[in-house]
Amino acid sequence: MRGPRLEFAVGAFLLLALASLLVLAIASTNGKLGLGSDSYELKARFSTIGQLRAAAPVKIGGVVVGQVADIQLDPVKFDSVVSLAINDDIKDLPADTSAGIFTSGLLGESYVGLQPGGDVEVLKAGDEIVMTQSAVDLMQLVGKYMFSGGGAPAAGDATAEPATESSPTEDTP
Repeated sequence: MRGPRLEFAVGAFLLLALASLLVLAIASTNGKLGLGSDSYELKARFSTIGQLRAAAPVKIGGVVVGQVADIQLDPVKFDSVVSLAINDDIKDLPADTSAGIFTSGLLGESYVGLQPGGDVEVLKAGDEIVMTQSAVDLMQLVGKYMFSGGGAPAAGDATAEPATESSPTEDTP
């Protein structure tokens, strides 16, 4: 029947399960619980964002320095306006910093890559990164190559023979 040992074991098991869930919750948020503001916001405009999603990483030299906070459509210019939450420990990004949307590997996640410039002016919270590079659509590139005659000789190629029409001729004796 029920004894103090069984009740203790069930209680210990439940506490262990709750502790495991807490550790999983903290790990899934990269240790950030959303308490307080330890980042500042920058904006960047892209004509095409591909598969970029909110909470995607922002990297400098392959190191994560923030995340995508929000993605909105500009109703006037029809550009995608991406809000970047940059960690507070990354200070004094030059004003000529450029941003691009890249993919980790062939089928990996999309992320925003920042390339700091050399300007003495720095970006402040709320500023916009002017120089941007939109996402490259891999399927579109493959389609262009496959269906545009990727294997055909280029115009002006000296090794290409000129195209001639062959018509049946009659030999008259």
